[in-house]
Amino acid sequence: MIRYVKYQNNVSKSPSCGKWYLRAICDEQIDVDKLAAHMASHNTPYSKGCIRGILIDMVNCIKELLLEGKSVKLQDLAIFKIGIISQGALTAAEAKTSLVSGFRFKARATGEMSINELKTDVQLKELKRYAVEEEEETDNEPETPESAE
Repeated sequence: MIRYVKYQNNVSKSPSCGKWYLRAICDEQIDVDKLAAHMASHNTPYSKGCIRGILIDMVNCIKELLLEGKSVKLQDLAIFKIGIISQGALTAAEAKTSLVSGFRFKARATGEMSINELKTDVQLKELKRYAVEEEEETDNEPETPESAE
């Protein structure tokens, strides 16, 4: 179930200023240890420790392969690759590595995680507040559209 909140774009220079949108909310981040424990709970003969070791090795190997200029496809999950952020040049001769300002880690959904597949599987549920806003409730602050950002 994907939980979401409504928020209003209040950026005055934006063409969508004043419009309302939905924003997906993640209430928990699962790290390698929690993922390994979850996987071990699915009637596997492998222990959490064994699965954790394999996942850590997988992450390290994916990074190594990406830094070699390869893309890595995990079927039914994503294709991972490295992208370049650079300034534009007017000619090919002027396009040099000195124009590179950074890099991006890219992941494109594939197979079971593709957009078309997700459309059929996703369920939505509205949340009234972000988790961090629960602390603000103790201050008796009223809920405003701006607090949903």
